[in-house]
Amino acid sequence: MDTELKRGRDLGLPLPGTPGAYNAITDVAGVEVGTLTLIAGDGPLIPGRGPVRTGVTAVLPRGRARAAVPCAAGYCSLNGNGEMTGVAWIEESGELQTPITITNTHSCGVTRDATIRWLVSRAIGTGQAWGLPVAAETYDGDLNDINGFHVTAEHAMGALDAARGGPVELGSVGGGTGMICYDFKGGNGSASRVVTIAGERYTVGVFLQANFGARESLASQPLGGVPGGTAVSVTASFGLALLDPEVGVEDSIERADQALLLAKTAGRNRAISWDSSVTTGTRLPRLQIEDATG
Repeated sequence: MDTELKRGRDLGLPLPGTPGAYNAITDVAGVEVGTLTLIAGDGPLIPGRGPVRTGVTAVLPRGRARAAVPCAAGYCSLNGNGEMTGVAWIEESGELQTPITITNTHSCGVTRDATIRWLVSRAIGTGQAWGLPVAAETYDGDLNDINGFHVTAEHAMGALDAARGGPVELGSVGGGTGMICYDFKGGNGSASRVVTIAGERYTVGVFLQANFGARESLASQPLGGVPGGTAVSVTASFGLALLDPEVGVEDSIERADQALLLAKTAGRNRAISWDSSVTTGTRLPRLQIEDATG
């Protein structure tokens, strides 16, 4: 019996685009992902005892070695029902200055505070006198004793310590342990695509904690030509800048941010690469983003 977990491409789905080596967010240089999974008990729900089906996922955009170095960031709220701490500072500064943790709805605050403890206790620091970590959630109360508050700061710090590059654990692990998607078992998912813009190759990576959708929503549109799936249309804008040692990290981020602002102003599916003329409105040809559903 073949018990190896398979992804869509392994099952023959004709998904578009060219994935990176791991088809995961860790194909983006420097990104590391860690998980800590909590599974205990069976049978009827007894609040405070179980069953426990939850955990924590940690994403380090620049890896542990450069965890104190910020990266350009933005956010979008689809429907407001999905807490994510730290977004006010992202909107203000345009930077992500901490790792990201993802867990269940009632443990979001725990992992947020634990991220600061981790940065301080591991002598990494918060980049300035304060830290405003990003902690995100989705609800796992259908499968997990969510009001038992089983996730602790130590669990969150364990997920952060476990973060590595390379293959990413997918499915019912970490924060995705108790998730449901389209009335099937949900969980952690990740993918990557290699794209070429103005002759330069870039890697785009995504990570999600899938917990949404009713079964009937998987209706009539084909996914990759396979009946019964859903066609997904994605739009995106990108601002690009090379890291220039002569101007440093902060100025390079500022250049990328300027290019991103122009790309967003120019319309959907635009990519602008910074150069000395970027302030004049120079922009690249329209970028076609393929459906990233692999």
